[in-house]
Parts: sequence; C-alpha cells; structure tokens
Amino acid sequence: MEFRFLGRDWAGLIRLVEEDPAVPYRDETLALLRKLQREADLGILTNGDQVAQLRRLRKGVPYRYMYRNLFPELRQSNLLLWYERVPAPEIVPPVIEPPVPVYVEEPEEESPRFGCTTVETIECKPFYMDINTNMLYDAAAIPNIGVEFYLGKNLSIDANWMYAWWNSNRRHRYWRTYGGDVELRWWFGSEAHAKPLTGHHLGVYFQTVTYDFEFGGKGYMAGKPGGTLWDRANIGGGISYGYSLPVARRLNIDFEIGVGYMGGRYYEYVPDNGCYVWQATKHMHWFGPTKLGVSLVWLIGCDNYNRKKVNNEKDSIGE
Repeated sequence: MEFRFLGRDWAGLIRLVEEDPAVPYRDETLALLRKLQREADLGILTNGDQVAQLRRLRKGVPYRYMYRNLFPELRQSNLLLWYERVPAPEIVPPVIEPPVPVYVEEPEEESPRFGCTTVETIECKPFYMDINTNMLYDAAAIPNIGVEFYLGKNLSIDANWMYAWWNSNRRHRYWRTYGGDVELRWWFGSEAHAKPLTGHHLGVYFQTVTYDFEFGGKGYMAGKPGGTLWDRANIGGGISYGYSLPVARRLNIDFEIGVGYMGGRYYEYVPDNGCYVWQATKHMHWFGPTKLGVSLVWLIGCDNYNRKKVNNEKDSIGE
C-alpha cells in the first residue's frame, strides 16, 4: 500500500468559513486562514506551526467549531485497485486482457484529519435531549423526573414534575407535595459551543406547587382541600444559573440555583379528635431562592455523548 499526503486544503476551508456565518469570530478566523494559506504557499512555516496558530486563536473556540462542522467536508481518500483477471485454464483458453483500473471512493472510520486520507460520515441526524432527576428531592423522599430538549442556537427547554403522597394518620404525620416547573435555558461558554447541554446555562422558569406538611402538631397546606394543582396552588418564577458537569459518556451532573418569587394562599390547621380543625388562612409572598437542584442527567440522542479528553493533543488537521 502507498500513502501520499496531498497537503492541507486551506482554500477549501476558507471557502466553507466564508459560507458559514455561524463560525465563531469569523472575521478573525478568515484573516488568520488567509495568512496561513499564503505562508503555506511560500513554504515559510512547518505544518505544526500553522496548526498551532489556528488552535490558539480565541482559546480554540473557532477551531473546535470547524473541527466538528467544517473539517468533515474536506476529508477524502482515494483507493486504486489494480487487478488482472485470470480465467481457469481447464474451462476456457487463456485470454490476456489489459489491466482494468477501478477507482473506488468510500468513507473511512472517523478521523480528525482533513485534506489527506479519510472522510467522516454522520450516520444519523444529531439529536439532543436528556432525562434527569433532582437528587436533593430524591433524598427528601420526593420522587421527581425531568425532560430537557435542545432547541438549537444554544437554547433548550426543561420540564420537571415531582409527586410525593406519604402519610401516617395515627401519628398525624403528612409529607405530601406535587407540582413542577418549566424552564427556558440559554447555554454559553466554550463547553456549550463544543457540545449542547453541557457547561454553563442561564434560565427563566415558571413553577407551581401544592403541599400538605404536618409532623404531629400544626399543619400547613397550600392548595384547595380536595382540589387540583390549579385550585389556589402556590405559583412562582425567577431566573436561574447552573452548570452541567460531564461525569461519564452519557451522564452529567447538573448544579442549579434559582432566585425569584413564590406566593399564594395556604392554610394552617391542627388535628383534633380525628378531625383537622382549620386555624387560619394566610398569604405567602416570598422573594429569594425558590429553586435548588443537584440533578443526575442521562444524555439521549444521536451524537449526544461526552468525548474523552486527550492530554497530549496531536495535529488533527493532517500530517
């Protein structure tokens, strides 16, 4: 087998950057690429020097974007098969035929190189979502589940639901709550640009909840007795900040805190001779932390997994 390096396709990369307005720091990237093309034509710098300059630009943000979205279009390989057909002599007389060159172009396995030997193909359309559970609520015996969908342009929508209905009538102990929230998130930072649903995020959320808490004495109930979630339940909303930390190929841990308003009507009561005697109806108006989460996140979808970090990064554009 014979391998030949054909050189980096700087002109092709410049053309793709010019056609893609989503390239981070696009003007600076084009200026550097044109400079590297001129140096390559003149043979001024070595291959490693040119690649190192591209990686250092804006802490590698443009490089990582091009690696995922533009480099695959520039990767290619050509395989030339040269064979001679020799028929069986006992069946037909020997016939000498000229060699028949056959050119076969086919994709290779995933490779970080372009302009030289391989081409990368995507077997399915990228899709990003996750299923999560808040481990703080789980530790408080409040089962909960959430689903998040990536909408594109660093935006996602997250919906969560919790439900607990524990009670011990003889001891007058109740631990009941159900409700949920919906949040629109904006992801930012280098990790979020490299892979959706990873890194820092800011959000705006709306939440509603009803509860009935009593531990042998006075009880507190939000929501109309015997009603639904929408019958005088407490409602609120606010803004949040969080960070989703990769811990395994398909698992993240998401840390989040939200600050805003929570308000609504609630009732105070006491147990007396098998009955629950109403004491007062009050209104809550709370400004402060209204959301706290340490969630285990399961990543689902094509291309939605965490890549392994490479300590000694090699030239990924071609050698």
